[in-house]
Amino acid sequence: MAFVTQRQIQKFHEDGFLVLEHFFTAEECDSMRNAIQRIIAEMEVPPHCRTEFSTKEEEQLQAQGSSDYFLTSGDKIRFFFEKGVLDERGNFLIPKEKSISKIGHALHAHDPVFKQITHSSKVQELGRKLGLERPVVVQSMYIFKQPGIGGEVTPHQDATFLHTEPLGRVLGFWIALEDATQENGCLWFIPGSHTNGVTRRMVRAAPGTSTCVEFVGSEPAYDDSQFIPLPISKGGLILIHGEVVHKSDLNSSDSSRHVFTFHVMEAKDTSWSKENWLQPTPELPFPSLYT
Repeated sequence: MAFVTQRQIQKFHEDGFLVLEHFFTAEECDSMRNAIQRIIAEMEVPPHCRTEFSTKEEEQLQAQGSSDYFLTSGDKIRFFFEKGVLDERGNFLIPKEKSISKIGHALHAHDPVFKQITHSSKVQELGRKLGLERPVVVQSMYIFKQPGIGGEVTPHQDATFLHTEPLGRVLGFWIALEDATQENGCLWFIPGSHTNGVTRRMVRAAPGTSTCVEFVGSEPAYDDSQFIPLPISKGGLILIHGEVVHKSDLNSSDSSRHVFTFHVMEAKDTSWSKENWLQPTPELPFPSLYT
């Protein structure tokens, strides 16, 4: 593993992100890709993807099914699809491994390969270098960014979705399992944008409302010219501060951009917002990074 210097850690605090090329080996990347292929091979299409719409009421039930599926995915391995890849009976219109947008949100707890990577000694060592005392893993995702259809991710801050008091306690680990280029949708960041707090939050909606989550506050208009692209090769790691503004474009190329990403919270003197969509459960309290 590339040794992380104090200068790099200082740079992370200045920019809100840090690129560490070749943090993981090609073999480690391939083991994650193989693990995800096995998971897809055993996948059942979720029931809410199979409703045939006829009435408004059924459409509402489907929307509710979708939102429940998302809201209760924090301690499970669940599947989220690109638009237009399934017919109303839940049959795939394209090969199923090309239809998935992401798999989340507890691969780190339920799959031995992803668990090993998340808690690997090099990740733990990096956590210690960053001064994390009681880091816990809050969620993980495998993101496919499928060729031609992998959608754009609009500018956002992770703390909009994963809010803590105080702020500044959430950190993303973003691992490129294939080369991420400007053509296939690499990340773009506004350097230094992690110092202005959070202007928008996604919170759980009140019970009985038609949506499962709602946004409070507003997203400012970001200046496109401030974003810089961060292409990175297979095995590279990007550390992402919870408040840094970042985005990725549509994948218009014919190659995918697979990524495994997980978020860590410094649990010492920190409270996790009860309004976050994601909540620890009795089945899966947030596990310590250092075990």
